[in-house]
Amino acid sequence: MDNPVLEAKAFVKSYGQGKAAVAVLRGLDLTLQAGEFTVILGPSGSGKSTLLNLLGLMDCPDSGEILFSGISAGHMNEEEHARLRNEKLGFVFQFDSLLPEFTVIENITMPARIGLNPRLRPQALDQAEARARELLGGFALEHLRERFPHQISGGEKQRVALCRALINRPTVVLADEPTGNLDKRNGELVFKDLKALSETQNAAVLMVTHNESACSRANRVLHMLDGSITKNPEGVRP
Repeated sequence: MDNPVLEAKAFVKSYGQGKAAVAVLRGLDLTLQAGEFTVILGPSGSGKSTLLNLLGLMDCPDSGEILFSGISAGHMNEEEHARLRNEKLGFVFQFDSLLPEFTVIENITMPARIGLNPRLRPQALDQAEARARELLGGFALEHLRERFPHQISGGEKQRVALCRALINRPTVVLADEPTGNLDKRNGELVFKDLKALSETQNAAVLMVTHNESACSRANRVLHMLDGSITKNPEGVRP
């Protein structure tokens, strides 16, 4: 536990200016380890999605620092941020965000296609498609690879989104309310899948949610309220 894959230090984030400014994060600290499934519980408006946006380098804190494997992202330019997002981070959102005009396997390989070196494109694309088939097989979804998003169920879409998040073998997977649009059965499957990702892929998986059912799968449960994080709330056990 001495080499965290991601560290957020003293995150402060506000929106608005002057007297109208609203503080969202208030000196927040967070450390994620490889192979760990962490759940952050919190009500709507507690700052959970803002935190994921900052950790995913899609926004910048007003103050504070973020480190990936000990390297600060604060001095990187936007191109370097984009490369880091593509190579080291996987994202799973409440809405699957699959591209409707592409097949399942094309959606999964999209992050890999974006990061391809043009000189190595044919060989690398073959490798990406092989990786996509491997991931689909792991989720028992390989029979869906040539279908389009409108031809599969909501639970299947979210599991395809998990495959897409893993295509580039990220060290960190960030999940924002990934079961918010699923029924209880499919939601439990996604919780199980995220736990398996941390164990089999050795990724640090961070999920923010208001669904306490996720706690039974987590290695660590944190609670977020008014822009701050505490340890397990009373009565909640991972």
